[in-house]
Amino acid sequence: MGIHYSEEEIVYHFFTETEFFMDSEAVITGSDVNHIKNVLRMKPGERILLSDGKGTNCLGELEEIGSDRITVKLLQEEVEDTELPVEVTLYQGLPKGDKMEFIIQKCVELGVSRIVPVEMSRCVVKLEPKKEEAKRKRWYGISESAAKQSKRMIVPEIAPVMKYKDAVQEAEKTDLFLLPYEDSESLEGAGGMELTRELIRRLEPGQKCAVLIGPEGGFSDAEVEIAKAHAAKTITLGKRILRTETAGLFVMSAIGLLLEK
Repeated sequence: MGIHYSEEEIVYHFFTETEFFMDSEAVITGSDVNHIKNVLRMKPGERILLSDGKGTNCLGELEEIGSDRITVKLLQEEVEDTELPVEVTLYQGLPKGDKMEFIIQKCVELGVSRIVPVEMSRCVVKLEPKKEEAKRKRWYGISESAAKQSKRMIVPEIAPVMKYKDAVQEAEKTDLFLLPYEDSESLEGAGGMELTRELIRRLEPGQKCAVLIGPEGGFSDAEVEIAKAHAAKTITLGKRILRTETAGLFVMSAIGLLLEK
């Protein structure tokens, strides 16, 4: 999707590999060559926004358009940082059908840094190793497309499927580990939506946050206890019960609203 820099100019956004970034120029290869050349019919001299998917974002000017590669002159103009002030990893219980694709697309648009599919006791879906790699490639393509559309500086990683205990052990190492849970108000330390807001507001720029979302059937009691033993803060997302594909979006939206300047 194009980004409007003025009423006259639309600057299209593309990603390339880090090793293709030099001091004053970069190279685009792969399917984007055909898209630039034959779909958008762009010409040398036109400007694009180019990212390496890992935080480098530059405005560039097309120089040479070849059959399998495009050379881009990097410009010195400053590019606005579009990332959230904190890094958010979403640990998502594997959902049914194509819900994971929706979750990835929308959470990338909202600023998530990384998404980890998690096997939980109430997950209906069990990915076989052979199918998992194909799924991850598709999911990464959705992440890249959403990153382009939303003018992200990175392409969020889609991690391999994790076992539940491995996921909570990893999440414990972050600065804040959130566990949205529909029965959170019955647990010790409950504080309603004010606690949810307070915990998010405590995050400082550069810190890391983990959000663990259950599948359609929710968390088992044992899973909640395991997460709490690994420093998870159980929180409420309001008085309504949210679907698994909605809960992560709610938290990402709250983080953006409360922390982004």
